[in-house]
Amino acid sequence: PDRMLYVALGDGGAANDPYLNGQNKQMLLGKILRIDVTKAAKEQPYTIPKDNPFVGEEGTRGEIWCLGMRNPWRISFDRETGDLWCGDVGQNAIEEVDRLVKGGNYGWNAMEASAEFTLRKEKTPPPKDAILPVAEYPHSQGLSITGGHVYRGKKIEGLQGAFVYADYMSFRVWSVREDRAGGKHVVQTLARMPMQPSSFAEEPDGELLFTAFGGRNGKIFRLVPAAPK
Repeated sequence: PDRMLYVALGDGGAANDPYLNGQNKQMLLGKILRIDVTKAAKEQPYTIPKDNPFVGEEGTRGEIWCLGMRNPWRISFDRETGDLWCGDVGQNAIEEVDRLVKGGNYGWNAMEASAEFTLRKEKTPPPKDAILPVAEYPHSQGLSITGGHVYRGKKIEGLQGAFVYADYMSFRVWSVREDRAGGKHVVQTLARMPMQPSSFAEEPDGELLFTAFGGRNGKIFRLVPAAPK
């Protein structure tokens, strides 16, 4: 098993990533990092794994696992396959779901999800190797994605293996089933939360929990099968 620590960092703030951190490999911001803390010490809190994708590349931080993130909220591993998934919060128009791969470039700030981001300061073409989202939705459906987990429970028929995510502002909950071979990913609307979904968690059996804000009180919800009509 991979015993490394993965760290999700946003681009550092201010609208449109004005410092171009997302594509700058000399900066840790706007990246997913992978570090080794198994032998942490005061003098050296972590080391860089030798099999990280950019180790030894001049002008590049070796901690970087993948780049081009705006505000990854949040990342999680599929407990069955080991795949790493992410909900990346958009800027002005689109929220996105990504499956994160070693060395992958997810486009920000040259791209917002699958669209070219025209408000960026640097007007160079988007990177040719940019990886498109597995799912995305416009701001007419939600304004701030909350990434969840690949469902590995057994209580909800038909959801096994799909990535579940939600929107903090619209309270909507979806799943996406990735078509890795053909690219015809299937998105399904699951529910509407009674409160703002802020994060997810897995129970030991793979069933999913939500944490949520609302008024002065936060709550924890469980995703369950719909009641028969």
